[in-house]
Formats: sequence, structure tokens, C-alpha cells
Amino acid sequence: MHVELQELGRAVKQAQYRQHRALDSALQAIGTTLAQWDALRAISRSPGASARELAAATFQTEQAFGTLAGRLTAQNLVERRPGHGRRIEHHLTPTGRQILAAGHKIADEVLADCFSALPNADRATLLDLLRRLGAARDT
Repeated sequence: MHVELQELGRAVKQAQYRQHRALDSALQAIGTTLAQWDALRAISRSPGASARELAAATFQTEQAFGTLAGRLTAQNLVERRPGHGRRIEHHLTPTGRQILAAGHKIADEVLADCFSALPNADRATLLDLLRRLGAARDT
């Protein structure tokens, strides 16, 4: 069976778009956005990371992440501290940890709904395939 690659690419993008819209909409209930919650998640995974590291982890430019980190700091969700040399380290505040935890619960619900059409075996296959694609790009 021949698969039209542009159609495949569009289907992946469409699924991602729907997922992102659903997450962004649901996260509004706790006063955050998908981009903000994703940044909190990245900081939680790598406390003390630089803006460059966090930008890469969240698929943003350094400039875009810096702007986002400034908003998160103004909302008392993130604290920026001087690091070694000119490095600025990022850490979650207690309020940031609360928003992150609430976001995890929302994300679990939204993603369960997004993937509800697939049985668990198909979800595992999809995850394996996407990981293989990601690994192929890294080599």
C-alpha cells in the first residue's frame, strides 16, 4: 500500500493541532496556556536550566522563551537566579509547582479524550513509531 507522504504529514499535524487546541482551552481554567504550562514542565524536569536549554526543550527560540520566562516571572510562577558566569537559572516557585500539578491533571484528562479512539495497543504502537521517527532525526 502506497502512503502519500504529504497526506501523512498533514494527518500528524492535524492531530497535533487538535491536541494543542484542546489542551490550551482546558488549561485556561487554571489561568495558564499550553506554552506556559509546557515551560513550567521543562523547568520542573531541569531545575536551574538556562534559557537556551529550556528553549530547546520547549521547541522555541531563545528570544521567544525569554519573553515567556519574563511573563512567568511576573506571574510569580518562575524565579530567575544568577548562575555561573552570565548564566541565568530558572526555578519554579511554589505557585509555579501548584499550576504545574493542576496542569498535569488537566493534560491527563484532555489526552485521554484525544486518544480515546485508539485502543491501548494502538497507542503503544503509535508511541513506538513516533519515537523511532524522532530517533532517526537525531542520528
